[in-house]
Amino acid sequence: MARIFDIIEYPNEMQDELIHRFPEGESGDFRIGSQVIVRESQTAVFFRDGKALDAFGPGRHTITTANIPILVDLIGKAFSGKTPFTAEVYFVSRREFPDEKWGTPQPIIVRNPGMGLGVALLKGFGTYGYQISDPQQFVTQLVGAQGIFRTQDIENRLRHILLTTMTDLLGETARENDVTNLISMLSEISAAVRAKSSDQFASLGLELKTFLIANLRPSEQSVQELRDMGVLDMETYTRLQAADALLEAAQNPSGGAGLTAGIGAGMGVGSIINQSLQGMVGGGAAAGAAGAAGAGGMPEVMSPTEAAQILKVSEEDVLAAIKAGDLKGKKLGKAYRISKEALMAFLND
Repeated sequence: MARIFDIIEYPNEMQDELIHRFPEGESGDFRIGSQVIVRESQTAVFFRDGKALDAFGPGRHTITTANIPILVDLIGKAFSGKTPFTAEVYFVSRREFPDEKWGTPQPIIVRNPGMGLGVALLKGFGTYGYQISDPQQFVTQLVGAQGIFRTQDIENRLRHILLTTMTDLLGETARENDVTNLISMLSEISAAVRAKSSDQFASLGLELKTFLIANLRPSEQSVQELRDMGVLDMETYTRLQAADALLEAAQNPSGGAGLTAGIGAGMGVGSIINQSLQGMVGGGAAAGAAGAAGAGGMPEVMSPTEAAQILKVSEEDVLAAIKAGDLKGKKLGKAYRISKEALMAFLND
């Protein structure tokens, strides 16, 4: 037989607890005349047979048939004013949890027409705040047989709701705004995410009090990481690797991150790729270059200026690649000459 409780209370501030069952291990027996003591930041909910029933707000309450009508109706004729009845009591925190963290585990892909690859990868982080608004709903939806339910037990679910909503919203907003505009619209996007997520929070018995985007910026993903994410096909991947080699040599002959570090931003890269590899379409960088060069009559030996015209880059970029050792060239007096084979080997490297 379950223990009979005359005093029902949970004297705890519930700093990170959302729910605490009384008694913790199993159902308890209560009777008419038992005292229910509820703290200022709590609501006590009677629970039986998988249903959240009568609730008590802050204060000291004496159980009578009048203040547990739903429970009395559920038990029906089996209930007796003198006979203990079995139930559980869940103490529900009514505190606001104002500083929960969120962040993007993977970059969010949005359209970015006319810049770079035509897409941008954004990552961000911020905070959100919520409060239990409907204790019976929350207990019924989420708690079940769990005796203690903490903020960490629900944070993944809430973050999923928020990030899914934000991803959809960014996709819609990006149809009329480029990435630069999106990043300047943090307040508007934050408010829209909160508004669109509120119904899903309410279905759990929660109120989404705040949602703030503290930072939203382009991701610094490498070409290989983008390819692993399925963003780049093999042709685009090869083209970017070739462009990367050119710009890395031009900007930093001693080594460095290169063009495609940070290409997830989708900004600035497009003009370089379009200029440097405009002719590289079809099956791979080398094949594309050969096709473009063949159409223009690539000579067996060419000057840096001619090589730059074929590659659609500046002469300075070609010279920097030669000096870095990435592109083989023969120096004759003060001038360089580049063979067709050397240029093709550079693109195939």
